[in-house]
Amino acid sequence: MSNPEERLSETVTLSEAKSLIRVLAHQQSLLLLSPPGVGKSDSVAQAAREAGLECRSLLGTQIAPEDVSGIPRIVGERSVFCPPRILLPENPKPFCLFLDELPACAPDIQKAFYSLLLERRIGEHFLPKGTWVVAAGNRAEDRALVRSLSSALVNRVTLLQVRVDNREWLQWAAQNGIRHDILAFIALIPAALMRPVPKEPVSFSTPRAWVSLARSMDLAQQNGILTRATCRALAFGTVSAEDAAVFTAMWENQIMELEPLDYYLRNPKHLPESPVALWFIINRLRDAVTNRQQARLFDGFTPAEINAFLVSLPNEMLCALLIDAVPAWAKLGAEDTLISLFHELTGL
Repeated sequence: MSNPEERLSETVTLSEAKSLIRVLAHQQSLLLLSPPGVGKSDSVAQAAREAGLECRSLLGTQIAPEDVSGIPRIVGERSVFCPPRILLPENPKPFCLFLDELPACAPDIQKAFYSLLLERRIGEHFLPKGTWVVAAGNRAEDRALVRSLSSALVNRVTLLQVRVDNREWLQWAAQNGIRHDILAFIALIPAALMRPVPKEPVSFSTPRAWVSLARSMDLAQQNGILTRATCRALAFGTVSAEDAAVFTAMWENQIMELEPLDYYLRNPKHLPESPVALWFIINRLRDAVTNRQQARLFDGFTPAEINAFLVSLPNEMLCALLIDAVPAWAKLGAEDTLISLFHELTGL
């Protein structure tokens, strides 16, 4: 069977996944799938903590089948499997069993989980009533050492495709003391929070990477070594090169306090006076108008609003914004500005 999880298109956010875990995990085994660095493991641990359950983890890439099924011993004339203490402790209290990197498990280890996922059973022993069973892992397309999931395993779990939600992450990051400059950058460039997994083994932007960069910058600043050079080294070594370049340029020029692009489209009088900040906004708008994936930025704007914004710009910036993008702006209703600029530049 080809990877069934690749065919699923419906997704949930991390907070939605946490809600489903709290409601279902005591009876239904759940498997959370997403790209690396989204925060699946932390979400499972948070859900368990909020429910007052101890969270016990098994890392799929570092266990053997006997770590799940147990080791046999002779009792009388029969062999009896002794279950691992992490799965069946002496104290029969419910807990959260977290099977991390389940899709990376070898086939024989996946098979060892079958009865655990479906029946909450290890050999002849059952998990304490009320115990959660939650698994997580990366998708096949993420190139993260993922193996094919067997149809038998997929049929024993509820698959949840998890997506990154910028608003959720920004709220979480603010509550957990993530640096303001990183929060401002992600608020300004939402796509930078999660980039596609690159084909080469290089740094790339994920929520986990941005948290790591924030912690590294905090430590460097606390020890008095957060310079332009160290900031660039940390950024390029942690997040995608394209994001690192823009982030460090903004950090060096102290232009983090910018509003989202749609704010300036509606309020051109509030454009920053700093030439560096203004050129940054112009470049971001050029990227947005020529990139179909970001075209939704302009949803809801009338031609009058588009024209009002364009005519508020100095001619040199207006030309920079329009060059090679005239058809795209025309589709947004900027014909009046384009014709006016043509007459002014040519004198015709």
